[in-house]
Amino acid sequence: MTVFAEALDDIALLRWYDGVGADECVGETPVDRFAADAARQARRAEQARPRAAPSPTARAAPSPPAPTAAPPSAATEGAAAAAARAHSLDQLRQVLEGFDGCPLKVTATNTVFGEGAADAALMVVGEAPGADEDRQGRPFCGVSGRLLDDMLASIGFDRSTAYITNVVPWRPPGNRKPTPAEVAVCVPFIERHVALIAPKVLLLVGGLAASTLLGATEGITRLRGQWRAHQPAGGQHEIAAMPTFHPAYLLRTPEAKRLAWRDLLAIKARLEA
Repeated sequence: MTVFAEALDDIALLRWYDGVGADECVGETPVDRFAADAARQARRAEQARPRAAPSPTARAAPSPPAPTAAPPSAATEGAAAAAARAHSLDQLRQVLEGFDGCPLKVTATNTVFGEGAADAALMVVGEAPGADEDRQGRPFCGVSGRLLDDMLASIGFDRSTAYITNVVPWRPPGNRKPTPAEVAVCVPFIERHVALIAPKVLLLVGGLAASTLLGATEGITRLRGQWRAHQPAGGQHEIAAMPTFHPAYLLRTPEAKRLAWRDLLAIKARLEA
């Protein structure tokens, strides 16, 4: 009976462990992770140590130098010069479609430019196109786009009265996050885009849009809900900017919608003032 009772106690203990989420066994002997990491670093240093040069008789013929890629600054400078030539939205679209300085364009199906009213008081800037946007060539046309439409409708806007675009006009492969170099090439185009629309308010959805146009280093959780100022290139007047969560994040985190609603109400009040 004693053995049977102990077995029942063990089963009850295992069920309790499972209930609190303890699903791995841990030994009683402590493990010095710092020592293990130091050993790994020592092995890597040993492997990286330069080997003795071969004798002249055994030395192989030198290999031709590898081609060097153009520095990122050259592509960025080319983008800035191209964007400066655009004096209308149609010209900016043509410049983007003819620009070959961003590698994302090679893998993308379409250049996702933007849509909406050219004189919109509210301009929405997202991050980069997804699969649906890349396929159709329109910004925010997938599931996230439908939520964005609802968000705009809640404060009296739609796609014909607002203007919608992205920082990066080409879809990164696999919907990955654009690299800093890729974003840097696209910055002159989105800044020119904003300058041509000249909205009263910018709605920046997502951390990438906020950091790119505001130069902010904080995450979107800290930035959202706070009025910031965007200074367009060319010395134009500052534009009030409201960072908020991206619709894709709101779909994954519905409890954050109440915070985004506050941001939308602040935008509505600003536009009606």
